[in-house]
Amino acid sequence: MRKLLLFLWLLVPVGAAAYHYGPGQEHLRSDVADAAIVRARDAATRASLKAALDGDEAARELWEEAEAAYTEALAALPAGLTAESRQLRLEQAKAQMFVSKLPDARRGLDALVQELDADPSADATLKREARAALANAQYYTTWLLRLEGAPEAEWQSEIDASRQNYKLIAEQALAAKDEKSAKVAQEDLESAIRLARMDIADLQGLPLPSQ
Repeated sequence: MRKLLLFLWLLVPVGAAAYHYGPGQEHLRSDVADAAIVRARDAATRASLKAALDGDEAARELWEEAEAAYTEALAALPAGLTAESRQLRLEQAKAQMFVSKLPDARRGLDALVQELDADPSADATLKREARAALANAQYYTTWLLRLEGAPEAEWQSEIDASRQNYKLIAEQALAAKDEKSAKVAQEDLESAIRLARMDIADLQGLPLPSQ
């Protein structure tokens, strides 16, 4: 009996190690991801409030905190959580647009929208939010390209894509009888049209738009 108990006791570390490097590892990764998501959302909420009161630049440090936490959460998220991963990628890209990572956000959102469009089971709300974020990124990219003196062929394709996305969002919102979202998208579409037609001298005299 004593030999049996000793044998079982010696097996405990083996079982613990198997759990740690097997299912337990996924639980640990999930805990890390959950904690990072909480930090990211808290920082993003505080950044939005700070920006509303004091401007985007005053909230930059909080946006950096949010972006870093979303990146950590994505790295720690267990495999197979596709919907959760897509939502985190969207929030990460939104934060990146406030911390001088617009090109990264633009590329990430383009890939995300293409992925969502190719998935018939993808969440419709996430699709709309991702497309709206991409349209915004394309709009801000156009603004910066024009200020940098980029050739018209370069920025024109970007603002054309932005307009197409805003138009699609407006049409889908109208079809869903979501008049509020349709109105916002239509206003964004009109802003994109004005940006494309604006004289560069007039553009240079304007402050950068809030993201």
